[in-house]
Amino acid sequence: MDAKPWLSYYDPWVPPTLAPYPDTTLADIVAKTAHDDPQHTALIFKGRRISYALLDRLSNAFAAALIEQGVVKGERVALLLPNCPQAFIALLGAWKAGAIVNPINPLYTDRELEIALHETTPRAVVVLTRFYPRLKALQAATGVRTIIATNIKEYLPWRLRLAFTLAKEKKEGHRIHLAPGDLWLADLLRRHAGMPRPAVPVGPADPAVLLFTGGTTGAPKAALGSHRALAITGAQLYAWFSGVVQAGDVILCNMPIFHVFGLVGIGATAFVARLTIAVVPDPRDLDDVLTTVEKEHVAFLPGVPTLFNALLTHPRVVSGQANLRSVKLCCCGAAPLLVDTKRRFEALTGGHIIEGYGATETMQASIITPIQGLNKPGSTGLPLPDMLVKIVDADDDTRPLPPGATGEILVQAPNLMTAYWQHPEETEATLHDGWLRTGDLGYLDQDGFLFVVDRKKDVIKPSGFQVWPREVEEVIASHPGVAEVGVAGVPDPRSGEAVKAWVVLKPGISLSAAELVAYCHARLAGYKVPHHVEFVDSLPKSQVGKVLRRELVAREKERAVAAPGLDPQGLAPAGPSA
Repeated sequence: MDAKPWLSYYDPWVPPTLAPYPDTTLADIVAKTAHDDPQHTALIFKGRRISYALLDRLSNAFAAALIEQGVVKGERVALLLPNCPQAFIALLGAWKAGAIVNPINPLYTDRELEIALHETTPRAVVVLTRFYPRLKALQAATGVRTIIATNIKEYLPWRLRLAFTLAKEKKEGHRIHLAPGDLWLADLLRRHAGMPRPAVPVGPADPAVLLFTGGTTGAPKAALGSHRALAITGAQLYAWFSGVVQAGDVILCNMPIFHVFGLVGIGATAFVARLTIAVVPDPRDLDDVLTTVEKEHVAFLPGVPTLFNALLTHPRVVSGQANLRSVKLCCCGAAPLLVDTKRRFEALTGGHIIEGYGATETMQASIITPIQGLNKPGSTGLPLPDMLVKIVDADDDTRPLPPGATGEILVQAPNLMTAYWQHPEETEATLHDGWLRTGDLGYLDQDGFLFVVDRKKDVIKPSGFQVWPREVEEVIASHPGVAEVGVAGVPDPRSGEAVKAWVVLKPGISLSAAELVAYCHARLAGYKVPHHVEFVDSLPKSQVGKVLRRELVAREKERAVAAPGLDPQGLAPAGPSA
């Protein structure tokens, strides 16, 4: 088999390699755009436009402010912010000061936030006013020295700013009084306005970002990425998209910047390609998403399947009042995309939807489906330029597997994470001889297309058989009455572990557990059919739309402890387990 059979299936504009990569950082790239085309719009926020030149100047000012506050190269600066202009100003400014940026999910519970701050020990935290009281309560326990607060209204157009001040600021918890010693971001930027970029040497090999992995239980781990990794990812992704998306196009930033999809997949790509970023602070606000796409003529719409499904059923879309014809390209990740969703959304926009596979540990180095070339149902696509993928035995990673055989997915690329922060043993277990063990199961076909089967740790083993939840989810999701589904393994006294499905039905649909089980029996081997089915109103999801299987299992265990022997409503036996 050819070592890189996938190269034959690249779109015609995609080169087989981008090496040698420029010796640069994203901060350098933004500064160059500010010099070459200063009035080019970098950010749009609720109609307010910020040029690359202004973004560069503001981030210079913030870098100078951090240095004045005693931040030195290699220290961490955490961001407790939603998507907003201040997040990009702080991100670039912290990099220019030589700091490592640690974006943190602002919706973490107090316990999760305290664990995260202990994990990365940031010197300073930039926080939205709404979350300031929570951070302040944890400051003494976490050792954070400098707190810098910012109000979401600071970069709104003046009419929206006035309306927010009068109607929402106090009601939504944004009107706060800072404790002595804490600082306002706006004051720092004014005080250091016009300052040049600090003379801190920051190169591609230096550490740039700490991104927490998406685990739902246990202590979090932060993946450390270099400036080189971020710039390479941006270059790879732009090379893939450049046949459709060009400089000056608008990309929607609706994925959170504390996630690799938002910060690297969107942010790095936009800066490398000189795109304009339309910033959406709350991706769950579909009215805002839809309005922004229409008003700003968004050409590039990243998202997750739940977003595209929700837009297809939005009243303005269903009634034909919404115009999404500006959308040329959508990149879908985090969860499998149904073929029907792809077909309907492409018909609605006239653009292309492609799928991608990546991870925090790969710094969004991805496998992506071609835009105009061959697409294979169920495949997440082809490795980007300068990426290698191989499949090895899940229990013996020294044994490579042939095409078509399912095993653990290993990737090699010049932009993988450097390490798990302060976790050398876990780093060693994940990175070996330049290869990253993804923990995902899948296979490569003869043409080099990757098919992801499931998470290695999520495999269900009823009576010794192996069942991949994703395969069962895809079958159940194909039922016309099913809106969403999550599948996981639950303890079972007879088989050790049983397959269980949590199902959300479409509005107005009546479906019994027995009917759904029969539907599965016609499409799955007996041991794969859910032994239990529970109908629920909603499924727990991560910030990027992934169904949290572990949370479903945790709820099941809690219920079993609280009421042993009590079957949840809607459960049904699936019949023979083999």
